[in-house]
Amino acid sequence: MSKNFDTNIAKTVDQTTIRNVESVVPKKRQELLKIDGWGYNDSKFYVDDYSIFFSGSRYAIGNDVELSNFRDWVGEKFELSVLEKPKLPTTFPEPILNETFYNAIKDMKMDYSVDGEDRFIRCHGQALQDINYVRTNKFKRIPDLILWPKCHDDVVKIVKLADENNVMLIPFGGGTSVSGSITCPQDEERSIVVIDTSQMNRLLWLDKENLVACFESGIIGQDLERTLKDEGLTMGHEPDSIEFSTLGGWIATRASGMKKNVYGNIEDIVIRVKMVTCKGVLERNISAPRVSCGPDFDQLILGSEGTLGVVTEVMVKVRPLPAVKKYGSLVFPNYEIGVCCLREIAKRRCQPASIRLMDNEQFHFGQSLKVDNGLFSKFFNSLKMFLLTKVKGYDLMKISVATLLFEGDKEEVEKQEKLIYEIADRYSGLKAGETNGQKGYVMTFLIAYIRDFALDQGIISESFETSVPWDKCLSLCNNVKACMHAECKKYGIIYYLVTCRVTQTYESGACVYFYFGFRWNSDCSDPFNLCEEIENKARNEILASGGSVSHHHGIGKKRAKWYKQTVSPIGVNLYKSAKLELDPKNIFGLNNLLTEEDQINFEKFDSKL
Repeated sequence: MSKNFDTNIAKTVDQTTIRNVESVVPKKRQELLKIDGWGYNDSKFYVDDYSIFFSGSRYAIGNDVELSNFRDWVGEKFELSVLEKPKLPTTFPEPILNETFYNAIKDMKMDYSVDGEDRFIRCHGQALQDINYVRTNKFKRIPDLILWPKCHDDVVKIVKLADENNVMLIPFGGGTSVSGSITCPQDEERSIVVIDTSQMNRLLWLDKENLVACFESGIIGQDLERTLKDEGLTMGHEPDSIEFSTLGGWIATRASGMKKNVYGNIEDIVIRVKMVTCKGVLERNISAPRVSCGPDFDQLILGSEGTLGVVTEVMVKVRPLPAVKKYGSLVFPNYEIGVCCLREIAKRRCQPASIRLMDNEQFHFGQSLKVDNGLFSKFFNSLKMFLLTKVKGYDLMKISVATLLFEGDKEEVEKQEKLIYEIADRYSGLKAGETNGQKGYVMTFLIAYIRDFALDQGIISESFETSVPWDKCLSLCNNVKACMHAECKKYGIIYYLVTCRVTQTYESGACVYFYFGFRWNSDCSDPFNLCEEIENKARNEILASGGSVSHHHGIGKKRAKWYKQTVSPIGVNLYKSAKLELDPKNIFGLNNLLTEEDQINFEKFDSKL
């Protein structure tokens, strides 16, 4: 920990809170996590005699209980089939080692690995094409060396050594990127070294008086929250990937979490960032709650996607744990009315910690994941449906459902509940109970597992998000769906699904998530490229309809073609100027954000430009 990061907090730091954190994820990630998909090795959807089950005990639908409703839903939408899953590779490309660099690392006694499987699991993220390349062994280039630094000073030494020997570096956190941002450049000729930050996961200090803390960047979300919970605190940042993603990754992608209405997005939570660059350590020397001292270069670090340096230490805001955490749900006659209600709630600035709205397709999908709990459960659900359809007159093929999460003290939550349910009532929104709200949030952690299960059934599926002003929200949803329906018809795709939901709301607009899946035809030679082509058409429609290129997933390589359109040519040049200043040899050569056409020609770089 540098002097700069503790100068102003020395008197208030509770020394007893400084601790190492035992991570849930081991150095050998493959011992716990899948190589060829999302999540834990012991957790997956699987088919046995044309019945669907979910393994493991980590999630509410696990323990190998039969999911008969989900089987029926899959059968209706896509037809259920079982394909032979590709075997993972057992041989890997030989490492290309820069001998000077490699020998120096060994002399430093730093933890490292040249094992093929260790290198292979860190050559990619979780984008659909990444998983396809893993399963079909198409990666021609994987990292040559994995390093596990233990602290900021280790990273400083690694970066200096790489810069001196022209070795490419890839910062690696949780490996959850869905934008291709950590995927190895396949044409890189230099030795590629991954800096795995997983062993940099300490709580460096905690200042309970000022409610700030400093963590190393490699700490995983669930570890961070567990550590703070022991102190009666929370950071409150809860992205869908919180089980596996890291603090450094949240900064690198400019992330958002489901409870941002109370705690803010990552840029609202972070006070100060320390990043190691090829030119030295970039950090601000003051920790006041707000400063006016020229352009904020922390904002340059946020969203830089591993292209400018390695984030090592982060100072963040923390809060006392909420006294009350309560779920809720609402049913609306249709998605359009639901969106109007969410807009009114946002306008009144009374959003709960989280509010999410599913369209009708996603409602039925969520219902299919409910476990059949016997005769009483069936009777109770039938009674609810009777009241909804016969008494209230709602059409089950049109209804939309919102899930709610309230956090705060008892009085705050009760006041917020009362106001939101009053607003919902004016939009024909009916209270649907806490249980449905809680189950809706559990489903969030299962969607990525379903993507991998679908691949085993010959079904391609992917998700993508955008942010959009309220007055364009409904038209964007409708336009994008119409675009994807037309594309499926164009390519003769019979079995497919297009669905969306609002996941985060602001006074001026919302984040919308789209989910798309299809069973490819037997005559389709490359269904993965077809999926990408359809998604690109949808992305063009999003931009034409007033949406953004990304709300929180970032640009990576996958969305680089729209970066210039989003930030303007001058914006691209400004980023390139920062890149040339901080990394003139392109040591951090992930090539994110920029298209091949806009990439910097480092060989011709003139420092006077």
